[in-house]
Amino acid sequence: MCGIVGVVGKAEAAPLLLEALRRLEYRGYDSAGIATLVNGHIERRRAEGKLANLAAVLERSPLSGTTGIGHTRWATHGAPTERNAHPHSTNRVSVVHNGIIENHAELRAELEGKGAVFETETDTETFVRLVDDFLRQGLPPREAFAAALKRVHGAFALAAIFAGHPKLLLAARQGAPLAIGFGEGEMFVGSDALALAPLTRRLAYLEEGDWAALDETGATFFDAAHRPVERAIVLSAVSGAAVGKGNYRHFMEKELHEHPAVLGDTLRQYLDPKTLSVRLPRLPFDPATVPRLTITACGSAFLAGQVGRYWIEQLARLPVDADVASEFRYRDPPLAPGGGAILVSQSGETADTMAALALLKAGGQSVLAVVNVPESSMARGSDAAVLTVAGPEIGVASTKAFTAQLAVLACLAIGFGRARGTLSAEDEHKLTEALLEVPSHAAEILAQDAELQALARDVAQARDVLFLGRGSLYPIALEGALKLKEISYIHAEGYAAGEMKHGPIALIDSQVPVIALCPSGPLFEKTASNLQEAAARGGRIMAFTDAAGAPALRAFAERVIVLPQVGAFSTPILYTIPVQLLAYYVAVLKGTDVDQPRNLAKSVTVE
Repeated sequence: MCGIVGVVGKAEAAPLLLEALRRLEYRGYDSAGIATLVNGHIERRRAEGKLANLAAVLERSPLSGTTGIGHTRWATHGAPTERNAHPHSTNRVSVVHNGIIENHAELRAELEGKGAVFETETDTETFVRLVDDFLRQGLPPREAFAAALKRVHGAFALAAIFAGHPKLLLAARQGAPLAIGFGEGEMFVGSDALALAPLTRRLAYLEEGDWAALDETGATFFDAAHRPVERAIVLSAVSGAAVGKGNYRHFMEKELHEHPAVLGDTLRQYLDPKTLSVRLPRLPFDPATVPRLTITACGSAFLAGQVGRYWIEQLARLPVDADVASEFRYRDPPLAPGGGAILVSQSGETADTMAALALLKAGGQSVLAVVNVPESSMARGSDAAVLTVAGPEIGVASTKAFTAQLAVLACLAIGFGRARGTLSAEDEHKLTEALLEVPSHAAEILAQDAELQALARDVAQARDVLFLGRGSLYPIALEGALKLKEISYIHAEGYAAGEMKHGPIALIDSQVPVIALCPSGPLFEKTASNLQEAAARGGRIMAFTDAAGAPALRAFAERVIVLPQVGAFSTPILYTIPVQLLAYYVAVLKGTDVDQPRNLAKSVTVE
């Protein structure tokens, strides 16, 4: 989850590192730091808290030097203090690290037995002390770094600089992403292409177990067995333009208002408006014959996958298993011979989903990735990838990327149905037409700002909130609860409406808002009945519905917000938008850090 960056070259390193860290701050904001080589010696500046604090330190006490490393931290081992902030250094070596060194306690005990004195609580310092020990024994930097890599276990991306070696930067990856950037007389390393985009578009990606030695002229690559290898240089599609908030207060607010454009851009990739049909992308499996699909992901992406499961099973009559990736990898389920899998991720770097990818490939499954970053590890490691055209998403709580994932999964479901003969051409036309109308309906919902802010004022006073939905809106109820928890810190739970009588109804009283996703349609009467039961027990019903459903709900609901009248197929995408907006407005009222909520980071690259 941490972000790392490094540079070796001709320009002053500290300003370049600070700008790259600004683009990586979504990965962690507990603390930050930079180290450079000044006259051959390691000097560093660190600060607790957000990157602005480090910028202030550098303003007071600048760093010179053309070789350096930087880090923005999401704490794993050790409290988020300046003492535990990266880079970690001795007088010989300085290191930044993303990931977890699993055998750090064993190595720490060994090194302390040799007289090493540790200054921090972090697992990273173990690697620093290990490299330093090899340097003390007389090994040169490359050999000391390689020897230390052989001793550590876990998931990590590392970058290191060495005293007395002003034109050397070493980097390694194992289970965490790392890119090498090629400049003119300078070289770079970064956690992702976004960090390096202002510096260079020419990138090479370290493969699992790789390490590399950089100087200002280029890079030498080594594989996990420490043999020299070649790694392809590719042109990144990521823009170097600054990612700003524009006139919005927060990145999340800006990204919420990008829903219509993102949905339109994503749907245009896969829908033909002239023929009202789906253009399926290249797939690694034949949807007409694949016996079973597995969808796996984490967080909001998993909830998108759950909606995808509803759609694919209903439209294509294709059995689908949906699993949280962190459970899937340890449940080790039996996989259907010739089966297919769909991974869903915004970053394409999520550690548990990457581990699920390895398990699926080992189990003979053909894997399709639904990702927002075409150069990500997941996109490159899967058999094929389809892209959500969401652009950079900086706010930690996923918004536009989530609806873009839903849009892609909806297109796949229609295409699978046609391929399997379970959908007629007429059905395809109707569903495609419904999806093509989604962006304009999304804009209508964003215009209902005043109603949503009024609802937020009620919800902001609550300690507990329930979200209810049925069918494909059940995962959207979970998404609404997740967003509210993430950014407002109000306890919230999402439930299938029919499950309320099986336990959650015990929580209902006059202090508990019940946020209901209740459009008209086949499930309306059953959901409305569940809501009446909650209202009879003092529950405060706040309903999202349409014009057809509103009259019945107004008989007992405290608030009814009327959304556009659409078919059931489109509702999961559209009903996502108001629950995300509600969470945003509640968080603003409560004064929380909307873009960077406590304890969370955007890209979860460690278990």
